[in-house]
Amino acid sequence: MAGKRDYYDVLGISKGATEDEIKKAYRSLAKKYHPDVNKAPDAEEKFKEINEAYEVLRDENKRKAYDQFGFAGMDSAQAGGGFSGFQTGGFDDFGDIFSQFFGSGFGGFGGGTSYRSNQPVKGDNKVMQVDVDFMDACFGKTMDFSIDVDETCPDCKGSGAASPSDIEICATCHGSGTVITQRRSMLGVVQTQGVCPDCRGTGKKIRKVCPHCRGKGYNTEKQKITVNIPAGINDGQSIRVAGKGERGINGGPNGDLYLQINVRPHKMFEREGQNILLEIPVTAVDATLGTEIDVPTIHGDVRMRIDAGTQDGKILRLKGKGVPSLRGGANGDQLCTVKITIDRNLTSKERELYKQLQSLQQNQTKETIWDKFRKQFQ
Repeated sequence: MAGKRDYYDVLGISKGATEDEIKKAYRSLAKKYHPDVNKAPDAEEKFKEINEAYEVLRDENKRKAYDQFGFAGMDSAQAGGGFSGFQTGGFDDFGDIFSQFFGSGFGGFGGGTSYRSNQPVKGDNKVMQVDVDFMDACFGKTMDFSIDVDETCPDCKGSGAASPSDIEICATCHGSGTVITQRRSMLGVVQTQGVCPDCRGTGKKIRKVCPHCRGKGYNTEKQKITVNIPAGINDGQSIRVAGKGERGINGGPNGDLYLQINVRPHKMFEREGQNILLEIPVTAVDATLGTEIDVPTIHGDVRMRIDAGTQDGKILRLKGKGVPSLRGGANGDQLCTVKITIDRNLTSKERELYKQLQSLQQNQTKETIWDKFRKQFQ
């Protein structure tokens, strides 16, 4: 048995593995290396190796013989009639596994539903990145895009043939789109199912191809699509455009196109969900005495009151001045963070007034802000 790998190593499990652990490991590897899924050159051999290991380790008697005598124990079991290859359930389990992962079309073993590679299959989805301005994301916009779409050929209706009479059933697979190959091994007959090499899974051969699409069954067209960017959409969200994805297989429908939205940042506004964040500068005098200011919002300027004694970092809310809801609910709010600023370019009169205020504060008997600060260290 030179060159054969230990069955436990093949499944990536320990010798003390439970029945559930063995089955779990087998399912994962069988799904990964099945020849109808994995097109790597060595996938079929790995798949056979995985099935061989599983067929032994899943059976209590075979596993005991293998644990005690190694591969020699397998020869004895086969010679004694106790080892009949995969007919006892390996492929039944695999049919169940692929039914779980891919639907009933991936059966075909031990009485499961036969897999037909010439069935119509929906095409894959495509993703397209779309840049949207900040304000357009807030209030919505209609945008036009030019995309390449594979559409069914109108002349041959997707058959790829010049006429219906030019289509014949593939003689190799008899129209099934699949072929079954068998190979004898020490464990019996190993049977695998793959795509027919002559018709490439379509189940048919074409004598004369359609001159319009040259036998492809589709034509690539540049199309203009108009998409409504809804008000309130956020960065990273997607918009689905049905039927504009990759083309289907064997007459299946096209997949869908997903437009992934990238919102360009605004130079002043920031967004947090439906709320708009804005930092507003307020002079020390206005913060001390209070005032009214015109605050920019995405909806236009709004008059807002700054109360006397407003502190740096205070957040003032403008109700309903945020982003509309995608679901049609109420707008978010605008949250304005007060940033108290100091004017560095004072006029001579302003400087004189500040000096008078400073002198007044130094001569007053009440506790100053600096006095309160110093007390924290006492």
